[in-house]
Order: sequence, then C-alpha cells, then structure tokens
Amino acid sequence: MPGPDTIERATPLALQALVWTLQSPSRAERLLALTGLSVEELRGGAGEPGVLAAILSFLEGHEADLIECADSLGVRPEALVAARRMLEGA
Repeated sequence: MPGPDTIERATPLALQALVWTLQSPSRAERLLALTGLSVEELRGGAGEPGVLAAILSFLEGHEADLIECADSLGVRPEALVAARRMLEGA
C-alpha cells in the first residue's frame, strides 16, 4: 500500500491534512464534534502522533472528505490511511 513508511514522513502529511480540514469552517466544526478535541487540545497537540492520527481517522470516517483531501494534497487516499496507521503505532 502506498504511503509514508516512517513517522517522519507521516507527520508532515497529517499536518497538511489538518490544514486542509481547517480551511472549511463546517468541516472544522465537525472535526471537533466528532473527535471530542477542543480547540486548545488541537492547537497544543497538532504535532503529536495521537492527535494527527485522530485527524486522519476523522477523514477516513467520511470517504468524500478523504478523497477530496487526498486529491488536494496530490496523494492517494491510501497514503492518508497508511499515515494514520503509522501515527497510531508511534
């Protein structure tokens, strides 16, 4: 499966996905509601593997968002899924 093979490669991809997610106010609100993260937790933990994995898991939960995000970032959706798995294992 294509995707990042190290935490050092998964982290920047997940951060890009976070930026993409936050560009839409309605998507950002849904992210906070579904993940249970507060704005402060998101801000303070944006570089943490667990928070980044939660962001990617959120995108996986809505296939349209996953595909749109992947297209925007120039990667395959599978790369975002692989990054989430890598970050969860960190």
